Amino acid sequence: MEAINGWLSFPVVDESLDHDLAIRRFCPARLEQEQREWEETMSYGFELLSPSEDSSCTPHLAASELDELVDSFINVDDQDDEKVDHDHAMLSLCPDQKQKHFDHFQDNGMKAFSMLDDGFGDVAMMMEGDGVQMDGAFEDFAAVPELEVPSIEEVSHGVDQGLHLVHLLLACAEAVGCRDTQLAESMLTQIWVSVNPWGDSLQRISYCFAMGLKCRLSLLHNANANGTVPNGGMDLSFISREEKMEAFQLLYQTTPYIAFGFLAANEAICQAAQGKESLHIVDLGMEHTLQWPSLIRNLASRPEGPPKLRITGLINDENTLELEASMRALAKEANALGIALEFSLVPEAITPGTLTRENLGLREGEALFVNSMMHLHKFVKESRGSLKAVLQAIKKLGPTLITVVEQDANHNGPFFLGRFIESLHYYSAIFDSLEASLPRNSPQRMKIEKTKFAEEIRNIVAYEGSDRIERHERADQWRRQLGRAGFQVMGLNCMSQARMMISVYGCDGYTLANEKGCLLLGWKGRPIMLASAWQVHSVSSS
Repeated sequence: MEAINGWLSFPVVDESLDHDLAIRRFCPARLEQEQREWEETMSYGFELLSPSEDSSCTPHLAASELDELVDSFINVDDQDDEKVDHDHAMLSLCPDQKQKHFDHFQDNGMKAFSMLDDGFGDVAMMMEGDGVQMDGAFEDFAAVPELEVPSIEEVSHGVDQGLHLVHLLLACAEAVGCRDTQLAESMLTQIWVSVNPWGDSLQRISYCFAMGLKCRLSLLHNANANGTVPNGGMDLSFISREEKMEAFQLLYQTTPYIAFGFLAANEAICQAAQGKESLHIVDLGMEHTLQWPSLIRNLASRPEGPPKLRITGLINDENTLELEASMRALAKEANALGIALEFSLVPEAITPGTLTRENLGLREGEALFVNSMMHLHKFVKESRGSLKAVLQAIKKLGPTLITVVEQDANHNGPFFLGRFIESLHYYSAIFDSLEASLPRNSPQRMKIEKTKFAEEIRNIVAYEGSDRIERHERADQWRRQLGRAGFQVMGLNCMSQARMMISVYGCDGYTLANEKGCLLLGWKGRPIMLASAWQVHSVSSS
């Protein structure tokens, strides 16, 4: 099973794949320049990706940069010199020559793709025979048999196919970024041949990114003369709240990513709540109650006795019936443990006007805790001004603590190509971890990938402006933004508990790190989740 994952997850050589290293190897000077331009542009509060002719084309990858980047994905450092020289020459072609190369590749290279093991299948044939709709996300697929471990020759052949696939994805993204729709569609046609939503981690992640590229191309075709997309031009598939919650719960059960955030936030709340008799937790963007049973049990076992507890959920829609039922069940459990739990739901969009003492019903003598579970990144919109306003409104409430759990990734860069590469590395690591945890024919894995991550990828790749809400950022950016808003980090002291929690999942590969007071959960050293806790900055403590 492991040997077949040589394309991305498990290399043919002994050296393990470092996704983050490839990003750092991708033209560091350019990334630093983009970061400076991004900071300067955001100070004026507008989106850098304008539809003007001059800025429509994202920066190109130089031949050496792309060569290193592809090598980092496939990890084929033991290729012979002739192969490396051939790839370098291919990437050095001018755009016209590149198109001729891809035309030639389509005629001759497809013979290599047709040699795929029968277990992988042909995506193009499956789309016709199994009713897969390319205009949406995944359909409900039937389970497929587990694949047999291939021979060394088959694995080597798969690595070569993976090399071509990553080349195609990056070249297609570059063409999309430059709005060369004809070239992008030609490459996308070739990509469909080798992606597979049932295959290994590289095939599955490539399928998701190909769907995102297809959606972005569709939006470009519908763009107005000035480059903007009309409201009716969006190509969004409908995924119900029930489906999203099912995928979230499956991710919670099968990987430590969600449980890590719950544990870190709850431990921080318990530490800051010591000696306090009345607690009020405001949960931003509340969608479930999965986080709170363990907190209630911890509070009930305090040496000084359990406190009074209130939980106020700020929710994004008016469908409160299911949440109210969950909260009533939680209140009953809390009462059985000696904790008087009150709860209320506020179905209003989170704005500075919503975050007031009157609207939240704050009471004297309560210790206020603000909890954000993968929600604050949605306020990083066209500019960082929206996030700043929300953080300043929270600060005015005088909270004892604010807990922030986010996906640790740079998915908010100003240029499409850089954002595409960063997200490809990030989600490749996640899909690799799913490959190690769940079999390929697992319905649970398919639901997680389809409903949770494929939708995130499509939002990052396809949309701009207010339609792009998955704007994840790294720990340094969160430190900068929270620091500017008047907060200081409170170090988390739950490393040993986090290690024990990860061991429960029984899968090697997860890594933990403490970076300047923030905890990072990663896969094979590549950070995936960030957990942190913040207090209002005290002059005396500085």
